[in-house]
Amino acid sequence: MMSFFTTMWAGIAHAGLDGRDHNAELVVFGILIIVFIANSIYFFSIAKRFQKQGNEEEMTEGKKSGKWFGIIFGAEGLGIVIAINIVRYLGHDDLIIPVIALVVGLHFYPLGWVFKRVLDYYLATWATIIAICGIVFTLNKALTENDVLAFVGVGLAIATSCYGLYMIYEGRRLAKIV
Repeated sequence: MMSFFTTMWAGIAHAGLDGRDHNAELVVFGILIIVFIANSIYFFSIAKRFQKQGNEEEMTEGKKSGKWFGIIFGAEGLGIVIAINIVRYLGHDDLIIPVIALVVGLHFYPLGWVFKRVLDYYLATWATIIAICGIVFTLNKALTENDVLAFVGVGLAIATSCYGLYMIYEGRRLAKIV
């Protein structure tokens, strides 16, 4: 998932930068995306070693977490649609990417609670601050629309990359145990 979302945010950054950074973001995030995909292939190849086991309480907790993940993910999608329609109605199409980033940032807070991961709270705060700055920069005309795209795109690509790297670390740690 992080390879997809990092690609999306890096693509937004690339559109905003329009080659002004000599495509450095494509190189950096491109390498990370390749690392994410390679590790995904590795994890899928060793997944059979991880047999479903655990007591009934752990199985129930896993189902509960999965249900809440689905609810949060669905609410995020709905929130994005609502946010886009609000800014369009207000005549601020230039705020679409920053408000999407805001919804994305906010969705990490409940994920931290569901999965009991502190990292989610840090990433939520980071992404939310980036999004709010993007909104403020746009409304105050402190940055051009392209510069806001670059700022928000790079900021959120960093967040998804950190999340992906954390998942690789945890996955490799668990693979050593099994």
